Amino acid sequence: MAEQKMTTTQKKYQLPPLPYAPDALEPQISREQLSLHHDKHHQAYVTGANANLEKLEKARQEGSEVDMKALLKELSFNIGGHILHTLFWPNLAPAGKGGGGKPGGALADLIEREWGSFDRFKAEFTKAAASAEGSGWAALAYCTLTDRPMIMQIEKHNNHVYPTFKILMVLDVWEHAYYVDYRNNRAGFIDGFWEIVNWETVNKRLENL
Repeated sequence: MAEQKMTTTQKKYQLPPLPYAPDALEPQISREQLSLHHDKHHQAYVTGANANLEKLEKARQEGSEVDMKALLKELSFNIGGHILHTLFWPNLAPAGKGGGGKPGGALADLIEREWGSFDRFKAEFTKAAASAEGSGWAALAYCTLTDRPMIMQIEKHNNHVYPTFKILMVLDVWEHAYYVDYRNNRAGFIDGFWEIVNWETVNKRLENL
């Protein structure tokens, strides 16, 4: 029996636009660094995920075999990169114009309840970001089973992501996020992050759980 051809056009991933101008986060993140990170690196995950999907679709159309283990691992890596970056851009804002300072509202209450103070939370998150191995992320997430927040380290976009957790805030600490501005000084980049983190966005994610 001949394989049935797929005639519908399948939806693909798209690179989201930045929610601010490319130079809006200066001096913490330069226009050059932000443009490279968004336009090149994030785009690469979108392109890779779509290529993975097209490979699967082609195999289905032709009735051919694929290395499913390798392909799904690569697809997970690319989709994870796309999703985390899509969360990352909105949880940044220009310093003094929505970025920096301390959180308020429900998020402030949650941090106070779990960590005792914002300073303690900031110190733990900073250490998590600084010590993430190789290419990784630090994330503030919320566990739906225990109804409490937790700081996570996410390696290679897709390792150590807990399935019951909803991610509220992320910080990309791959070198591609800071190498133009900070060279190998990850700690300096993390310090700059606290000047441009958008607490309003993080608070809205919490409220929308």
